[in-house]
Amino acid sequence: MTASNSQLGSKNEGESIARLQAMIDESNSIVFFGGAGVSTESGIPDFRSVDGLYNQKYKNPPEEMLSFHFFLQHPEEFYDFYRDKMLYLDAQPNRAHQKLAELEKAGKLTGVVTQNIDGLHQKAGSQNVLELHGSVYRNRCNRCRKAYDIQSIVQSQGVPRCSCGGVIKPEVVLYEETLDLNVMEAAKELIRKADMLIVGGTSLAVYPAAFLVTEYLGNKLVVINRAIQSFQGANLVISSSIGEVLDQITVS
Repeated sequence: MTASNSQLGSKNEGESIARLQAMIDESNSIVFFGGAGVSTESGIPDFRSVDGLYNQKYKNPPEEMLSFHFFLQHPEEFYDFYRDKMLYLDAQPNRAHQKLAELEKAGKLTGVVTQNIDGLHQKAGSQNVLELHGSVYRNRCNRCRKAYDIQSIVQSQGVPRCSCGGVIKPEVVLYEETLDLNVMEAAKELIRKADMLIVGGTSLAVYPAAFLVTEYLGNKLVVINRAIQSFQGANLVISSSIGEVLDQITVS
């Protein structure tokens, strides 16, 4: 009698989880590099999946409405889209966020590098979080640089304006903008010093952020993503939900 595909898949995943657990147990400076797939399990849609923003119909393509020139030229339309599709302030951390915070608290994980802008890692309790694309929780006047919190965006009507009259801009990296070099350098340094790098919930299709994986110098590179079957240079690839996988890890 031969095992069914589902039984084989379950067995293989179980073996992968056991290997992941062993790698984590052996490590003391783990870094997690994550993308939109980490937050989809909290109900926040990603960009590139079947149900993602890129596959929804709008007057203009989402990448156009989230560009810097569109923000400058059409701030009212930008904010209509931004408030409707980019703010998920009621979203709660899921099993992945919680496990990563637990690993950090136990002294196993040294930091999180994220492409997400939703603040869920901090909400789960993670302390050292490097946000490559900024955060919806930080906003700044485009003229005088005065800082504003998220409520300044949520409670305003139309285009939110500073007391000086300038337009308030979310501190998120829009298309046509460059990543913060200080954040990028800090992420590179963190990854270089890691004895284990876990990459989860990202297709590694967004550059220059995806280049960060090449900064890792160790031999415990783990990739966890439903859509990835293999990844060059990875020591372990698990094609499954990041939350389901990390939920099975025991932190000692």
